[in-house]
Amino acid sequence: MAAINQNAEDRSLLVELLREAGEIGLTYFKSKNRVRYKSGNSPVSQADEEIDTFLRKSFTDARPNYGWLSEETEDTDERLSCSRLVIADPIDGTRGFIDGRDEWCISVAIVEDERPVVAALHCPSLGETFVTDVSEDVTPVQTTIAETEQRQKHRVTGSKKLIEVINAQTDGPFEATPFIPSLAYRLAMVSCGRLDGAFARPGASEWDVAAADLLLEKAGCILSDPKGNPIRYNQANVKLPGLIAASVKQHDELLSHANSTGIFQ
Repeated sequence: MAAINQNAEDRSLLVELLREAGEIGLTYFKSKNRVRYKSGNSPVSQADEEIDTFLRKSFTDARPNYGWLSEETEDTDERLSCSRLVIADPIDGTRGFIDGRDEWCISVAIVEDERPVVAALHCPSLGETFVTDVSEDVTPVQTTIAETEQRQKHRVTGSKKLIEVINAQTDGPFEATPFIPSLAYRLAMVSCGRLDGAFARPGASEWDVAAADLLLEKAGCILSDPKGNPIRYNQANVKLPGLIAASVKQHDELLSHANSTGIFQ
């Protein structure tokens, strides 16, 4: 009962803080926004930094015993000894944010025992918020294999490069949607049945997918590595292998197709 109450309290806190963080992001969206580049030519905007600072201070004040892992905060080993951990991506889809595209989001999950237990994903420019916790009943997505067969191909998404690979396979089983800048939002679209699947090659980090992972789970979907294994969080190495998200009914079929067509390579 104590754990359930804690999850409910954390869920309310996440919704409140992400909406405030969203207001910060909107003040910089399509406006003056300083940008710097870190290793790998990855952009960090002023909005990323300010949202990160706001969320880190807010969670530290409200949950001082929780660990912290964020894309824009220097990582330490201290989090590895924490029983509960906040994993945050201040802006997932920063390049799209900088370019003025609406598909960016703020993604936060509370992790316990290497799995997310509370999650929220807030898309301020789209007016969408996804939130769940482990106590919420599973609500399977409505897309069925029969509906997919009527479309002849599975509607899927991925990175720009992966979409190029999918589109080059004209006789393959997948039909790629136009590129969506935020990985977290791509996964959320699978969780609500707008897409059949989403793929990612190796290189994403825990903060990119932790919140969406729980959204998928509570929607009757699976996020796994190319071998079908679930993702574990609060690891010393936060980099992830290739990823596939799909409904329980379609996961094995899409995974088999992906492995046979070299999607993860």
